[in-house]
Amino acid sequence: MKQIKVLVVDDSVMFRQMISQAVDLAPDMTVVAMAADPFQARDMILRFEPDVMTLDVEMPKMSGIEFLRKLMPQYPLPTIMLSSLNSAVFDALAAGAVDFVNKPQNMRPEELNKWVDEELLVKIRAAVTAKVGDRGGRPLPGKLPAGRTVPLPTSANGREYKNKILAIGASTGGTEAIYNVVKDLHGDIPGTVMVQHMPPGFTKMYADRLDTQCEVCVKEAQDGDLVERGKILLAPGDFQMRLVKTGGVYRVEVKPGDKVSGHRPSVDVLFDSVARVAGSNALGVILTGMGADGAKGLLAMRKRGAKTLGQDEKTCVVYGMPKVAFDIGAVERQVPLDKMAGTIYSVLNSMP
Repeated sequence: MKQIKVLVVDDSVMFRQMISQAVDLAPDMTVVAMAADPFQARDMILRFEPDVMTLDVEMPKMSGIEFLRKLMPQYPLPTIMLSSLNSAVFDALAAGAVDFVNKPQNMRPEELNKWVDEELLVKIRAAVTAKVGDRGGRPLPGKLPAGRTVPLPTSANGREYKNKILAIGASTGGTEAIYNVVKDLHGDIPGTVMVQHMPPGFTKMYADRLDTQCEVCVKEAQDGDLVERGKILLAPGDFQMRLVKTGGVYRVEVKPGDKVSGHRPSVDVLFDSVARVAGSNALGVILTGMGADGAKGLLAMRKRGAKTLGQDEKTCVVYGMPKVAFDIGAVERQVPLDKMAGTIYSVLNSMP
């Protein structure tokens, strides 16, 4: 078995040792080097040629984000960020990191073991298969100035898309993929429900960030929220979100629940509910991500008459979720990321 070579970069001796010991216990991984700062990391990268790097966001001398911005154009290395609850992690993802894990704080031994098995090791394995380099990552721009108008990717011709629902699901690489879609959506977009695999706390920061930087309204969903034109509701971390309809009005139900397809929130849970509630009035979109979450739910949507789109292999960071969905017949059409917003409008315009 070819082992995944891992470089651990963290200014904390305790975290370096903890991560190193956890990784070395995995039969398919080995830590080839550890570094206390980006300057040491640079030398270790050249010497050991790791397959994946774990990188702390906040470090002395140079932050992990600044290091990534310097490293990626010259040496695109799959990187998993370790971060406390800090919105700076989204700058790291924009700079080219594949994914992130929330740094464990005051965990009991059994909780720490679970974090290692279900978070850290899973994301290291996913990173090995990820495409890194020029993925269009960049610091996100500011909100559009008041009064500025931007042409729709495909003209909506004044339509209001009544009773229509847009549902989006993503995982690894999804924070940037979602941004690249949402930045081209406008106030005419139908009520939108969305899942991005992300820990609690980070989903609110991500929703707030998108809301500030995009024309549409984006918020972390709360139980009972209306699904309205021009608004995107993002499922909160560690909760399951479903679409419901009461009195002819779409709302979301946000409740605790078991993991489904390995995730909470789960794209399958959301898509299944959209299939039941909205049927042929829905459009489902599955973006980059590892695993199969969302594939069965998207197939259920298609069987109920919904339109379905999947991100194509070339533009995915990890062509996992969209591939499984395509292979089982859930995806009607595969679309490059930079064409996704325009295709969404085109499909909506074709719906009765």
